[in-house]
Amino acid sequence: MPLGKKASRSEAAPAIAAGVELEKMRRRVRLSRLALFTSIAAGPVALAVAVTSGSATAAATAPDKPAPMRTTPVAADPAGCAQVFLDAWLRSSADEADSAQARLAQSFAPDVALPDPAAGAQARLRSVTAVRSVQREGGAWTVTVAAQYADSTARYFAVPVAADTRGTSFAVTGAPGVVAGPARAAVPKSPYTVSVPSHGALTAAVSEFLGAYLTGTGEADRYLTPGVKLTPLSPAPYTTVAVGEVSAIEEVATAGPVPADGTKVRVRVQGEARDDTGRWPLAYELTLTSRSGRWDVAALESGIVQGGGAR
Repeated sequence: MPLGKKASRSEAAPAIAAGVELEKMRRRVRLSRLALFTSIAAGPVALAVAVTSGSATAAATAPDKPAPMRTTPVAADPAGCAQVFLDAWLRSSADEADSAQARLAQSFAPDVALPDPAAGAQARLRSVTAVRSVQREGGAWTVTVAAQYADSTARYFAVPVAADTRGTSFAVTGAPGVVAGPARAAVPKSPYTVSVPSHGALTAAVSEFLGAYLTGTGEADRYLTPGVKLTPLSPAPYTTVAVGEVSAIEEVATAGPVPADGTKVRVRVQGEARDDTGRWPLAYELTLTSRSGRWDVAALESGIVQGGGAR
């Protein structure tokens, strides 16, 4: 074979090999694209598999393990059941065992006797409220329920209640017993020990904010720290608001001029609001921050100020 032809064939061989390899790469690209488009049509799960797979084949992935379910039951407080029972029991009478109130009381405690009140001997029941629940051993509870009467008197009853292991069923296990009401707790010393001057920027800011917030006069948002949101009172409950004593935790609250930007003070405000039905003493705990020579409200202690201040 002539030398020239041998040279041509030897040069053509690498070119053919390169072409074959290029064609293989193109096929792999086409296959990857086809798999991707098919995955898009199949849904987001298949798409995730295609994207994370190699260029030639998609490796199978094991399905995610389901999150373990909590099977331990949480003991349910039977305060509501005790409250409903006592309300029905106090309104029922042994002479009217078929009344709606008597049947309701006996549905909770079929073995508990109904009361037998004398006509006109007891003041009319106004409301009942559960005030304390104590869990005991073996699914037993004692719920203290307050009963208020129309003559402004109140009695407290201890209602024994049993609950099943899942906390889904309750039964009153005995007649209610009259007990003493909750004792008055010791009140901790107030941290608001700094008296804020009645004529100053801080008191003025508090007064203007509460006036707008409680009476709807003006926009309360203009007194808030930027980024803080406050749910308005709608409709506004009062016609006028007067701020009385303002006390603070930080000494800087007594400063005459507004301090440097970012200074925070916490205050307790006592005031008086009026509407068509009378006057009402009110108190609020507020957090304020200084900005550009003024005080802005950053938080309201009731917890309805969100998105920028401590609650």
